[in-house]
Amino acid sequence: MDQSAGIMVGDKASQSHLVVNRNVGEKLHVWSSPEGGFKIDIGKQIFCNRSLNMRNIVAVGFDMDYTLAQYKPETFESLAYEGTIRKLVYNLGYPKELLEWTFDWKYMVRGLVLDKKRGNILKMDRHKYVKVAYHGFRELSKEDKVGTYGNTLLRDSFDEPDYALIDTLFSLAEAYLFAQLVDFRDNNPGKVPEGTDYAHMYKDVRAAVDLCHRDGTLKQMVAKEPRRYINEDTSIVPMLQMLRDSGRSTFLVTNSLWDYTNIVMNFLCASRTMDGGITGNFDWLQYFDVVITGSAKPGFFHEDNRANIFEVDPESGMLLNTDNGTPMPQVGNASPKLLPNKLNKSCRVFQGGSVGHLHKLLSIESSSQVLYVGDHIYGDILRSKKVLGWRTMLVVPELEKEVELLWELRDMRKQLRLLRNERDLVEDQIHHLTWSLKFESLCDDERQKMTSALGELESQRDQVRLAHQRAQRECHQKFHKIWGQLMKTGYQNSRFAHQVERFACLYTSQVSNLSLYSPDKYYRPSEDFMPHEFHILPL
Repeated sequence: MDQSAGIMVGDKASQSHLVVNRNVGEKLHVWSSPEGGFKIDIGKQIFCNRSLNMRNIVAVGFDMDYTLAQYKPETFESLAYEGTIRKLVYNLGYPKELLEWTFDWKYMVRGLVLDKKRGNILKMDRHKYVKVAYHGFRELSKEDKVGTYGNTLLRDSFDEPDYALIDTLFSLAEAYLFAQLVDFRDNNPGKVPEGTDYAHMYKDVRAAVDLCHRDGTLKQMVAKEPRRYINEDTSIVPMLQMLRDSGRSTFLVTNSLWDYTNIVMNFLCASRTMDGGITGNFDWLQYFDVVITGSAKPGFFHEDNRANIFEVDPESGMLLNTDNGTPMPQVGNASPKLLPNKLNKSCRVFQGGSVGHLHKLLSIESSSQVLYVGDHIYGDILRSKKVLGWRTMLVVPELEKEVELLWELRDMRKQLRLLRNERDLVEDQIHHLTWSLKFESLCDDERQKMTSALGELESQRDQVRLAHQRAQRECHQKFHKIWGQLMKTGYQNSRFAHQVERFACLYTSQVSNLSLYSPDKYYRPSEDFMPHEFHILPL
């Protein structure tokens, strides 16, 4: 594509140099390199909801799972699904025929809501109106959908305990399994444990997932063969190095414990041998000032959290007592045991603690000086933004494909707007003629002409409506055959998009996109438009 055909998305004024780069094989260069700083593919751009001047940021923090470490859904989600099935069968008494089930890792998407009591899977817009609904894998009719979710005197909040939010990529496998169990119960009522309703089945799925985590099944498999389950990203180390060279502190806060964290981060950051193998060591610690494992987010973000913080010996994994992060003497010793600094002179590794400990360790004076990057709307972004006032960046891997499709389908979307406008115009004419026939004094000839014109307009309206519905369905299925566009539900922002807009200062498709921008960049949002401005002001 010619550079002049670029589209300015999100940060329109300050990103005018960004273009849609259709040469997908072209290598993207780190901003600080001689080749960097010129053009950024639309799928790699960082989009801005709230102004953020990076010059005011003194520390940049990262989650690990699904942020720095992007898991491959076709292998990792399948592994999680199979492990959950086995727990349901061998630990919770479900029929062995479940072991023959298969997992379609492309079927579910983030932003869905599970109705535990009714066995339904819902997609709704930002106003919490249900637009797409399935019972198991059977689509609900418009009448059933409206009858269940649209005819109540009080608006449903669609929150826990009756509903479950599918807001992480890790939740996709359990959502798919829940839909399978709903269909299985409906079709085989005698094969599920007696008294097991839809809500109980969801509870069992969650219990099975927790069992997989507790016995280490998933992490053991990933640790044996990380390349099979985690995407390699060669831009992570240059990104971290650039941030540190710019004078920022960097930190890692993860719920994973030290042993697994070290394996994953070593895979992501360690140098490779000539045969592609990984050189196993602790070199990756040089890219961080503080690493906190076993953080128990989102509770970690509460400043009144009184959790103890222990220092971790990287070589042995041994935990040492600390006084709010300061080494303290063990019983019987007059002075504290200091860890050898042969591994790394700057980074310290901890387990547990709270955000108060982190602020002290990094000498943070104001929470607005921290930028935290994560993948979980509630576990990472909402708490850190709403409770602390940290600046936030949400990683949305699905965004890369979505914005590229938006670019490809821009003509189709324009046609949809034209059809909608035409439908509105025809309906206005119908209403005017209907009103005239009902209330005006007309001679027989005038009435006959108006009635004939009304019939033609009604036929035209039906044709336009059918054409619009077909085009809208085609556009919907281009993004996902069932759930459509991640950030839209019909013409409204989806509930997921609404959460992104509310709580993420920045959002992007992968964490290493930070390496494509200046570490001192001033991110500015595009201008908001209300409906009365949309057709007046040029976009």
